[in-house]
Amino acid sequence: MADQANDQSTHGANEIKFRRWAHILTSASVLLAVLGIIVVSWITTVRPRTDDAEIFANFIGIAPVVEGPIQHLNVADNERVKQGDLLFEIDDRPYKYALERATSDEAALEGEIVDESRRIQAEVHAVTASDAGTRSALANVNRAEAAVREAEADVKHSSAALDEAKTEWSYADDNLHRVEPLLVQQFVTADQVDQARTLERAREQAVHQADSQLALSQAHLNSTMAAYAQAQAASEQSTAEFYQSQSSVLTLDPLVAQRQARVAVIDTARYNYDHCRVFAPFDARVTNLLISEGAYAHIGQEIFTLIDTRVWWAIANFRETQLKHVQPGMYADVYILSAPGLLLTGVVDSVGYGVSPDPSLVGRIGSGLPDVQRTLSWVHLASRYPVRIRIESPPSDLLRLSQSAVVIMRGYEHRR
Repeated sequence: MADQANDQSTHGANEIKFRRWAHILTSASVLLAVLGIIVVSWITTVRPRTDDAEIFANFIGIAPVVEGPIQHLNVADNERVKQGDLLFEIDDRPYKYALERATSDEAALEGEIVDESRRIQAEVHAVTASDAGTRSALANVNRAEAAVREAEADVKHSSAALDEAKTEWSYADDNLHRVEPLLVQQFVTADQVDQARTLERAREQAVHQADSQLALSQAHLNSTMAAYAQAQAASEQSTAEFYQSQSSVLTLDPLVAQRQARVAVIDTARYNYDHCRVFAPFDARVTNLLISEGAYAHIGQEIFTLIDTRVWWAIANFRETQLKHVQPGMYADVYILSAPGLLLTGVVDSVGYGVSPDPSLVGRIGSGLPDVQRTLSWVHLASRYPVRIRIESPPSDLLRLSQSAVVIMRGYEHRR
């Protein structure tokens, strides 16, 4: 009986020990679990990570600026191209002809301008000559007017000389008639009578000469007046010709105004001709190539797509509660599912500031009144915002657009 009692006592003590250790292990497990949850929560908050990420690169659609049949297609689908590589060529003959025609039209216009310049220069010279003729005619008028005044003065002088000669003749004639009767009475000598007769004849001759001179002066006056009238008519005609030559002078403005238009036509034709050959604008990869040589390319219609392989990003969607731990300039580890063992390093370029509103929460916002849904959501999920992470030294042939990725933020610590 004593041995049995000792066995039961030993068994009870072992059971108490076992329970105590079980309680200790359970408490330790719970503590470790809570600690693990805290540590994981801290790590995922301070060093957030997400598998909601994709690899992204810029891409453009290659569309021709001019239209026409494709003569040469120098790329294949999914081929890598370098900046400046010739992608394809469009038949350039119509655009070459248009450029030549525009250049010829511009040269013809320049020839017209040169010819018109010479014609205008000749007309300007004609205006100058006409102006000189006008001034010469005016000088002739002035000379004729002076000659008229001189002839008028001569007429007046001749008329005064005639009057004087007539007066002297009358005096000599009176003296002769007074002296002749005195000869009979011998109050005068025959010599004195002869002298009086000679003087009377001389005075008569002087009157005839003065009368002839007056007639000559009158004729000269008439001639100079006619010359004056002729000079005036010539001056009026020369002035009219001068004004007519002035009004006939053309201007180059209409032709010069066409220069800019002709140059614009040449520039447009050269622009179209140059764009018959399409080159790669940057290092890229061709994708979605669906045509062949001979196809007709239309303006603005995409022929294929170029993926810009110079810069790659990982677009990672983080919950709004994590964004305070994601800032531009921070480093991040990027893993792609196609190569999970490859670690890529990236730098945060930007953090998104907007996403489309959830219609189930705020309704549909548009014109008119807001459309608010009459529902109640018991679970409120945090919104996710895109974070753009630029990948440093991306592998040349490994990355593809829209690859699935995992992003882990590393703060400002650079790990390589």
